[in-house]
Amino acid sequence: MDLGNDFDRLLFFEHARKTCEANYIKNPLDAENLTKWGGALLELSQFQSPAESKPMLSDAVLKLEEALSINPKRHDAMWCLANAYTTTALLIPDIEEAKPFFDKAAHFFQQAVDEEPSNELYRKSLEISSKAPELHAEINKQQEVFGQALGGVGAPASSSSTSTTKTAAKKKKNNDFAYDVLGWVILAAGIVVWLGFAKNQAPSQPPR
Repeated sequence: MDLGNDFDRLLFFEHARKTCEANYIKNPLDAENLTKWGGALLELSQFQSPAESKPMLSDAVLKLEEALSINPKRHDAMWCLANAYTTTALLIPDIEEAKPFFDKAAHFFQQAVDEEPSNELYRKSLEISSKAPELHAEINKQQEVFGQALGGVGAPASSSSTSTTKTAAKKKKNNDFAYDVLGWVILAAGIVVWLGFAKNQAPSQPPR
């Protein structure tokens, strides 16, 4: 199955979510199933509006915390949980309100690295997480600048509006970089989750 296509990803993780939900009824103490369930919800949240995404992320956090309560050493659950907290923080405009979620994310990234020190993806995620609050602030600052620029559309050009437009253009590269970096952290969870699902959860091929 080609998971490079957004629609295919949506179908894939929705199928995985339903499969995990059914498996949970059979065995609620399966930490691996709970981890995959949380990972699927995390991925599915990326296809929702912010208002719809928040409850889905909260559900993902609950599933991943439940997995860790069963198996406290499960590093992939720690890593997915860190990504869920990062995603949650990005949906909160106020940096002071978002910071506790970034702190939790950094904590669980660190735990994942401690459990699996050789995992390069875990180490890279931990490194990037230290920059997340700064990037979050920069993103929101640029959104404010962009909003101000849009507010001036249709009005006579002035030195102030021209300056705002130049500032927005000047910082666009940094803003794009911030989105790229933070997006990598969020979507990185899909890499490992995809591998696990593709191996164990993907729909079986029809007989020839």
